[in-house]
Amino acid sequence: MKGFIIKEFLQIFRDYRSMAILFGIPIAQILLFGFALNMDLNNAHIAIVNKSGDAKSIELINKINSSDYFIVDQVFNSETNIQAAFQRGEIKEVIVIPEDFAARLASNQKIELQVIADASDPNTASILVNYTQAVVSSFQSQNAKGSSAALPLIQVESRFKYNESLKSVYMFVPGVFTIILMLVSAMMTSISIAREKELGTMEILLVSPITPVQIILGKVFPYVLLSFINAGLILLMSAFVFGMPFSGSITLLLAEALLFILMALSLGIFISTVSNSQQTAMLLSMFALLLPTILLSGFVFPIKNMPEVLQWLSHLMPGKWFIIIVKAIILKGAGFADLWKETLIILSMTLFFIGLSIKKFNIRLATN
Repeated sequence: MKGFIIKEFLQIFRDYRSMAILFGIPIAQILLFGFALNMDLNNAHIAIVNKSGDAKSIELINKINSSDYFIVDQVFNSETNIQAAFQRGEIKEVIVIPEDFAARLASNQKIELQVIADASDPNTASILVNYTQAVVSSFQSQNAKGSSAALPLIQVESRFKYNESLKSVYMFVPGVFTIILMLVSAMMTSISIAREKELGTMEILLVSPITPVQIILGKVFPYVLLSFINAGLILLMSAFVFGMPFSGSITLLLAEALLFILMALSLGIFISTVSNSQQTAMLLSMFALLLPTILLSGFVFPIKNMPEVLQWLSHLMPGKWFIIIVKAIILKGAGFADLWKETLIILSMTLFFIGLSIKKFNIRLATN
């Protein structure tokens, strides 16, 4: 019995993949949860439309920009550029300062400060509006010091763009859409190829006249078709069951979904090349893709709140870029001109994983 237990320990320690699953993944998940679970918002990028242009309005802008909540990226004189900035995803909120701001403030007249928030993420939009109200209240208090007059009444009027009723389903549907396509495509492909290796039939394929590229294409094509049908079903359910609006091009959305499916499949192929069994492929697909995609894609938790290391790491998450694309097309009506950067990133990831997979297959073929 003692010898058998020692043998089991030695067998586990010799398998670096098992060691990574046993110790590496739990440690990584604890660190991710510990640093990513932060619902506070800091350094949100916003724009300001300053119709007044006087000293007090500039003072208010400086007050907003000096807070830890906001970064004022752009200051406009009119509201004509707001729509384009929202569609490109450059800003999360716009604050509109009315005309004669200083004069109304001095005479204690009612001032209506309009706040337009991007509610494609309703939780973030609500938090940003509350932060804005807090900064404006602080500004009012500072201007009331040493004055016997009544406190100037600045009313913050909020408007939520792209999701006026703040339905949480508008945030969850794009995220769930991304996770389903990622997991189903990557997991099924990795298990399919790992099964060939486990049964020993992969060796037959590698020594056959079929090239590694043909093996990969033959394995991928059925899952491309099935995953694309799956994407269509998800979009139909989103529209007719959950009432998701479709403001942009359906053709563009389906094309982007197809590209993301190809990326997920290429990632699944790469996972299969480093897995010796179906079980290992499934565990890697679940633990290396599911939780990081949920935590680091911006699906649930704002990326801007995370430590800088995790923010850089989030750039490596394909789901982050696809969620941006889906939200922009469905809710904002964005076109390819607004999303070319995200599309190029996903395309680059696809080519990268396909290249790695072909290289691994060529190495395996050379050793046979």
